[in-house]
Amino acid sequence: MSKKKESKTPLLDDLEDGPWPSFITDLKNLAKKKPAVGQLLGQLEQSYEERWDHWLGTVINTPGYGGGIIARYSDIGNKFPDIAQFHTIRVIEPAGWVYSTDALRQLCDISEKYSAGILQFHGMTGDILMLGSNNEKTLEAAEELMEKGWDIGGSGNGLRTLSCCIGPAYCEMACFDTIKTTKFLTDTFISQLHRPEFPYKFKFKLSGCPNDCANSIQRSDMPIIGTWRDEIQVNQEEVKKFIDEKGEEYVVDNVITRCPTKCITLKNKKIEIDDKNCVKCMHCINVMHKALAPGKDRGVTILLGGKRTLKIGDTMSSVIVPFMKLETDEDYEKLIDLVRRIWEFWTEHGMDHERVGEFIDRVGLGTFLDGIGLEPDPQMVRHPRTNPYIKFEELAPPKIDGEPKVAPNVVDKEIEGREIVVDMQK
Repeated sequence: MSKKKESKTPLLDDLEDGPWPSFITDLKNLAKKKPAVGQLLGQLEQSYEERWDHWLGTVINTPGYGGGIIARYSDIGNKFPDIAQFHTIRVIEPAGWVYSTDALRQLCDISEKYSAGILQFHGMTGDILMLGSNNEKTLEAAEELMEKGWDIGGSGNGLRTLSCCIGPAYCEMACFDTIKTTKFLTDTFISQLHRPEFPYKFKFKLSGCPNDCANSIQRSDMPIIGTWRDEIQVNQEEVKKFIDEKGEEYVVDNVITRCPTKCITLKNKKIEIDDKNCVKCMHCINVMHKALAPGKDRGVTILLGGKRTLKIGDTMSSVIVPFMKLETDEDYEKLIDLVRRIWEFWTEHGMDHERVGEFIDRVGLGTFLDGIGLEPDPQMVRHPRTNPYIKFEELAPPKIDGEPKVAPNVVDKEIEGREIVVDMQK
């Protein structure tokens, strides 16, 4: 390893000003025993000066794995040779991000031994990120991680590492076992995670209640969110205590008027809820968590289509299964069957680098539901239509000779050399 040269970093030094902890200070301290980190600061300073990212990225594989390691090569590696290769290893995190101190020490030891000693808890997908290894050390680190019982996360056009909130392990709001379900899905689909085979990436995120602490609606293709379908549990004694402590005006201002469907009323220090109009926003429960609680008939809502920016911009997931129980082995098998049907139809007809939400947007929800064998439900409607006119094909007059038949834009990949439109009505 080359001799470390001290870098002058005036722009980075500015990030140490102010009352808040600075990652620059941490990296400077780490550079005292890891020379590569000093060069990392030097390249970062140059990037700030030039307003240019000097990293080149790709994916490298460990034997038997199709991804999980994000290769980073510096395009100014001749100036900073110790970081010419500065790769990131994705490690599957425990469900709910629950660690023992022994597990954390184990990760730190492996990071110190094979990489720059920088660990990120956690990446956007949920993985533990181990930064700063070269080609040789990356493979050695992966081997030791697997020997110690860890596994490499996902990358590329495949299933990404699953993540979830802590669920019933700590939170009283959880409507299903997020940790058990995350472990079950990971074990069931581990092959799809290690060997990418989809048109593009696919992410699960699981939240135990509609608070969605896992940010699943915005950041995953298939959010699974806990919910209930009976009445909110109301403890009127606790309601009275809350009102006595805070006052009726506080309850009106912070609970009653903030209900999005105005389904809560307050009378004689008692709360009444029109549960048929409740949209499970959780606001009233969050404010009065001793007085109110989710109902007893609990399960999950499954959504589809969330993602960050690519072809059609950021999208939020929309409902695909309004409610299903997730308690018995049979319930879990139904979930697995649904996932496989979605993957089969999307993989068969999706275009390269097309997320499942983009696929649905292109072919239409009706075509997609036909393809996966689900009956339409009003709760699947993302927003009311804006055009008052509807054209029913079966009631339309005969088509003019030669007019093309309207059909969904689904690509049949089985025919090589050309794309055809598949008639989903046959």
